[in-house]
Formats: sequence, C-alpha cells, structure tokens
Amino acid sequence: MTESVNSAVMNMTDSNSFAPQPQSVEELRQDRKKKLAASLRLFGKFGFDEGVAGHITVRDPERLDHFWVNPMGRSFKQMTVSELLLVSHTGEVVEGNGLLNGAAFTIHSNIHMANPNVNAAAHSHSVYGRAFSTLGKLMDPLTQDSCAFYDDHVVFDDFRGVVLDNSEGERIAAALGDRKAAILQNHGLLTVGGTIEAAAWWFITMERSCQAQLMADAAGTPKLIDHEIALLTRETVGNPLAGWFSFQPLYDVIIAEQPELLD
Repeated sequence: MTESVNSAVMNMTDSNSFAPQPQSVEELRQDRKKKLAASLRLFGKFGFDEGVAGHITVRDPERLDHFWVNPMGRSFKQMTVSELLLVSHTGEVVEGNGLLNGAAFTIHSNIHMANPNVNAAAHSHSVYGRAFSTLGKLMDPLTQDSCAFYDDHVVFDDFRGVVLDNSEGERIAAALGDRKAAILQNHGLLTVGGTIEAAAWWFITMERSCQAQLMADAAGTPKLIDHEIALLTRETVGNPLAGWFSFQPLYDVIIAEQPELLD
C-alpha cells in the first residue's frame, strides 16, 4: 500500500485525477468554500494572522471571473463558510456581507486573471515569512521541504506600501508568472495553486522553510542541496498532487477540532 501511494505522489501531477470529485457545480463550490474556511482557520491556528492583514482566495467553479475570499476584519480563527464573500474581477461583492480588503482584491484579482490555471492564492503577514522577505533573496535548497520551491518561486522587490494600486497587483502577477510562490520583499509570502488545498499547504510549508533557513543561517553556514538533487526532490514534494495530499491531514484535524467552521 505504501509503495502504491508513493508511486502516485511521484508520478501524478493532477490532483483532480486523484481526489474524489464533487458531482455538481454546487457541490464543487461548497467543497471549495469549506476548504477555504478551513484554510483560514488553520492560518489562525498557526499564528499567521496579523490584525486585519492576510487573505486567501479560491476561484468560483462556475463564474470563473469571480473568487471567494474572507471578509476584512473577521478573525481567521472564527471564519465560517457562510461568511465568505464572492467577488468579481471588477471588485463587486456579489454574495456575502462584510468588507472587501482592498489589497486582497488588488493582488488576487490580478493573479486570477493572469493565470487561468491558478484557482487559489494565499497571502498573509506571517512572522518568519515577513522576516525572510526583508532579505530580498530566494530561499536556498537547504531541506527536503524547501526543495518544493526550488527554481519555482520569485522575489518581488518593488515594495510601494500597502498594495492598493492596481498596477502593483499587475506587476506582482507578472513577476509570479507560472511559479507556485513569491516572496514579496519587505511584505511577506504569497503562494498559489490549482487547488485551494495546494495553495494553503504551499504557504504553510514555505513559512516553515523560511523559519528553518533563518535558524540555520543564524547557527552557521548551511550546506546546500545539489542542483540536480533539489530538482529531483521538487518533482516529488513540490508537485500539485503533493500539495493537495499534504493538506488532507490538516483539514481532517481542523474539521474535527472546529466543526463550526462549516456553518
């Protein structure tokens, strides 16, 4: 059994071919909203919240130019499915009650518009991601986990304050390209995925990888993983299925601990 699962993780790149799929558009919408609310609760649980900063989005499966997002001012730790907002790419809140975070719209709308393969994006002002972002450099391939981002993330070094200008959102989306993550210099981390599960997991493991590198750099001179080995490792731990699959235990735990998030 272990061998077959490992083989699946190594060889499959499309999580949709592995995951049980809802049978209707409405079921798919509800599934995405549940995973979004759970992701926000997990971010709160892991301490990624900072006042009203931070947002996660997932594309609506029917209205592809709309996305679901958390309302501004509602704690990650208290988020529920019923509180999520449906927002158009022009900034109109078409479902839900609450404030739309201007930075969330500026960043996420441009990312969703620029890449139809991106169905979810996550950004928050997590402590280690914020600290690492001030260095203005890419993460090194120091650990197996950090190899998920090897040659698959960028540094966006054009910080101009809170991202409320649409042109900055466009520049972030352009810099990101088809990679899974960006380090927003002097700001924090941004991750994307074809599924909400992958986008959330990439953020969680990227934050931890930033923490590991900061600790390793402070302790001495870390030994980097060789280029070819880092690329090979990324094929296993950094593919879309691995991102989707790694999220599943976290989802099971948060649903068991906080079932009210499904309200």
